[in-house]
Amino acid sequence: RTHPGALATLLRQRLFSYADVPYRILPYAELLRDAKNTLFYDREAAARVDERVRRVGTDGRLVHTAGGEVQLVTLAEKLLVPALSKLSNLVADGGIWLNTQRPEWNDANNALVGSGLSVVTLAHLRRYLAFLVALFDGDEPLHVSAEVAVWLRRVTTALSEHTAYLHAPRVDPKTARAMLDALGLAFSDYRREVYADGLSAPVEVAPAEVRDLCNVALAHVDHGLSANRREDGLYHAYNLLRLDDDGAAVEPLYEMLEGQVALLSSGFLSPEGAIELIDTLFRSALYRADQDSFMLYPARELPGFLEKNRVPLASVSQNPLLVALLAAADTSLVARDASGSVRFQPDLTGAPALALRLRELAKDDVYRPLVERHGEATQAVFESVFHHHAFTGRSGTMHKYEGLGCIYWHMVAKLLVATQEVLFEAVDAGAPDATIRALTGAYGRIRRGLLCHKSAAESGVFSTDPYSHTPLHAGAQQPGMTGLVKEELLVRPGELGARVKAGRIVFSAVLLRRGELLTARALLSTYDADGRPQVLDLPAGSLSFSLCRVPFVVRATDGPWQITVTGRDGTRRALSGAELDAEASASILEGRGLVVRVDVEAPRSCFQDD
Repeated sequence: RTHPGALATLLRQRLFSYADVPYRILPYAELLRDAKNTLFYDREAAARVDERVRRVGTDGRLVHTAGGEVQLVTLAEKLLVPALSKLSNLVADGGIWLNTQRPEWNDANNALVGSGLSVVTLAHLRRYLAFLVALFDGDEPLHVSAEVAVWLRRVTTALSEHTAYLHAPRVDPKTARAMLDALGLAFSDYRREVYADGLSAPVEVAPAEVRDLCNVALAHVDHGLSANRREDGLYHAYNLLRLDDDGAAVEPLYEMLEGQVALLSSGFLSPEGAIELIDTLFRSALYRADQDSFMLYPARELPGFLEKNRVPLASVSQNPLLVALLAAADTSLVARDASGSVRFQPDLTGAPALALRLRELAKDDVYRPLVERHGEATQAVFESVFHHHAFTGRSGTMHKYEGLGCIYWHMVAKLLVATQEVLFEAVDAGAPDATIRALTGAYGRIRRGLLCHKSAAESGVFSTDPYSHTPLHAGAQQPGMTGLVKEELLVRPGELGARVKAGRIVFSAVLLRRGELLTARALLSTYDADGRPQVLDLPAGSLSFSLCRVPFVVRATDGPWQITVTGRDGTRRALSGAELDAEASASILEGRGLVVRVDVEAPRSCFQDD
């Protein structure tokens, strides 16, 4: 927005590098075998990187050519690779498969790695693909490494060959598995070649090929987002994946705030759809009335310690292997406690440990036939007792630190950012006044739920400081520079009316509140563009802020929009309307120092009631 066209000019310039990371993602077949263990640490590659760092410094951590130079590629390639890597893990109508041993934004869900599917990433991918479609316009050829070009074409083919299901409400598991296999193998082959031989010389790719990829991918992504709308009007955030001979089956998890924020920021929803989603949030189990804000996930009662690991007696009686073990007092798998409850052995920490124990039992001639006939059923009983497949991490077991019932203020602030984006997009698109009012009202209600608007009695803290989270049983916890601060910095200029569009600073009072205006004259001690102290004399009915160290004074008047720009040489230039010209905008945004003050007269009627 500040430098329109700058990204496009970089698309074809070979100025960008890759980090030489010594971790290797295993082949696709290995991901299918065990999606929780998918990385190999290449010690030889790590040693080569370390030796290069000793010779040339930190550039040694970048990928080098065979000739010893840092390998440079175009921005086009650097932008394509993340899109291709996400699309290569797309499970139709399920989300992006989390199979690379790393959590997403919310690491309280990190146990989902391997079995989880992210609708959150699917939503963010949608926004990214739409951005690429607009960026990769024109017909001038692009240049990307040969291996990336092959990968691009194989992913496009895989997506294009599996579009029939897009005309149905949902995909069938076999189609989902077939598409995942085609995508996964394309990525696997790309990795094998690059790990072995590095990247080859660049080849030409037409921008139309990139647009074709993005457009067919957007069709799959949009179908997936539609399929993940819940009956209550919210959207699934994460799903579970089951891969077997019948295909790729998807099971939903409980609702999470993160999913709703991702949908709002994705561009998938119309302004009216966004309003409906926000209204639904305020009626949902994610809403906490005592704080007038939103939990990451609904609060729920967890079973007590003695209620866990209790095998239903019906499951025992229907399993001859378990019956025989109990009769023989063999505690290899299960044991009966003092109360008569049957429990699995505590050293069986997961399904792999159980499978190993079953193999050990099968070495005994007495148990071999029972294991062969009932081993699979025993594993099913184990899963029904522990639900390991659906285990999310501390988000499902703790009551603090992004856990059950917690308001995580960073995510509420991300909700605020997403709502502001939707609002400004609606304004720019000329949406009806009723839509703008509804979005403005939704934004204000989300904003009022933040800690800074609460008393100490309501928040449990002196809420002028940022805090991490608020659990159900206590006030706000963990003060510090949380992500909340970053999101507040993003939304605040827009709340004060200032936005950047196409290289120009423009003003809109859609979020300006009358309560922001001074009720009496005031002196503001601040700094000028050169960092020298100065005092601004602010009249009643005005407010002030700085943008790129240039002070802005906004005053409510009975006249039309008008802007006065004061230059370093003392000259004052009046501009009609609510937009700075390109010259003044560039001076401010690029820190040239030619503008030292901007006065904005805004129609009083534009300001919103508190």
